[in-house]
Parts: sequence; structure tokens; C-alpha cells
Amino acid sequence: MTMKWKFLLMALGSIGFFITSLASTQGKKTRAGLVPELQPKLVAARMADAASSPLDVQANAKDGLKYVRIPAGTFMMGCSPGDEECQPDETPRHEVTITKDFWIGQTEVTVGAYKRFIAAPGRQIHAAPSFNPDWANDYMPIVSVTWDESRDYCVWAGGRLPTEAEWEYAARGGSTQARYGSLAEIASSSPYGSLPRVVGQKRANGFGLFDVLGNASEWVNDWYDEKYYQHSPSKDPTGPAVGGSRVLRGGPLTATPWIVRVSYRDRKNPGGRDFYDSFRCVWEGAGR
Repeated sequence: MTMKWKFLLMALGSIGFFITSLASTQGKKTRAGLVPELQPKLVAARMADAASSPLDVQANAKDGLKYVRIPAGTFMMGCSPGDEECQPDETPRHEVTITKDFWIGQTEVTVGAYKRFIAAPGRQIHAAPSFNPDWANDYMPIVSVTWDESRDYCVWAGGRLPTEAEWEYAARGGSTQARYGSLAEIASSSPYGSLPRVVGQKRANGFGLFDVLGNASEWVNDWYDEKYYQHSPSKDPTGPAVGGSRVLRGGPLTATPWIVRVSYRDRKNPGGRDFYDSFRCVWEGAGR
């Protein structure tokens, strides 16, 4: 890495830290009641602008979130052309066909939506992170969730976790590049990291999805296999039948920039918790 790029990354880190600090301050003001109506209006406006057509977005009455229709299609999954930061498990690049349309969350599941889920008798919410004490900000992504909790939420909301192939197809938004925009446009990540932010604040991808890169990692349904791409089916792959770790996609903002790429694959124990792990669902009741 040249000195020029090192200075640039350091500058981005400083900017990211400033923005994070400012967002934290603004969040406290909102909770104090100074501008309680501003945040939801801004989030709603960004989501409306990103929608390519009113017919492509539907609200789920169960969790209150919006879901975007992703059309069936074929794409090249894995290491993007010209991407020199790919890892061995992102290869070989291979053609995958998603044979049916599906509806996926326009954003990561928010704290407000998750509160609806845990409102049922017998459910409890886990400890809140320091950057969202007492889960006060409903427009932040729910984080520190396990794979099982993510799956249970999606079932409750009328859907399921996306497959790894569905996630990457949706995340690319029709792009063949490693990112669907510049780092500053989609994530503002830096070597120094930043904290998860309110959803829907950065540039949407070609399908109108927010934060598929750079806000939090997202659980998907698949078990992890480093060599799965060497023998995965070409149509609607669902991952290995068994495994020890589940896949996460989407590179968190806390990570170094090379992780914030659509082909990057992470994996963890399904029972583990990290403050940058979140998820989004596929809603199977949409369009009916």
C-alpha cells in the first residue's frame, strides 16, 4: 500500500470517527425529545427515494419493515473481476441462477422491529451495546443476535433467512464490482473502524437495498464450507447440508476496508454474539 493511500485511509478514519461521534450526540438529543419526529421521517424518505417502483416494495404488517422484490436472474457469484483482495473461499467465480423472484428486507432488521418480536410472552431481548444503551434508538440495526435468534425472528415475520446466493445476488444489485459505490458513499469504513449507524443513511444499491455493505455483518441461512464454490449447484444453491459454522456476509463498518466487499465471506459459531452482527429476512408472504 502506498503512502498516499495510507494517508487517505487515515483521513477517512478521522471523518468516520467524527460522523460517529456526531450521530451519537444527535441520538441523545432525539431521545431527549428535541427532534423526536425527524429520524423516522428521514429514514422513510431515503427508502422511498430508493424504490424503483411502488410495486417493488411492500411493507410487512408483522414487523413494520419494508421488503424489496428481487427479480429472478443469473449472476456471477464469488470474486469480482479485478478484485485483488479476494480470499480463497471466494473462488472460483461461478455462474448462479436464482430461479424465482424473492422479497428481501430493504434494510437490516431494526431495533424497533425486533422489539415487536420479543413482545410475545416468554421472549427476552439480550443486552444492549454501549453505542445504543437500553436499545433506545429504534432505527439502529439490531445487533449481537445469534443465528438462531435471527432465524426465529424471520420465521415469526413470515419468512426465513436468505441463502448465501440470494444474499450476494441481492447485494450486488446488478453490479459486477466488489462494491456498488465508493467506500465513502456506502460505508465510510476506515482502518480505525466505526460503529453501526441508523439504517438507510447511505447510498442504496441497484435494487434499492441499504447497508448490505459497511454497517453490520448479516447472518444468512447457509452452513460454511471453504470449498463449497468448487462444487455448488448452478441453480438456487442452499449451502452444505451440515457444518460447524454459519455464514455471515456484508463486512461490518468496524472492519478494515478490504472486508467491505460483496463477495467477502465470514463465518461464526451460530450461537455466538458480536456487537456488529445483524441480519435481514426474506419475506415469503409478500406479493400475495
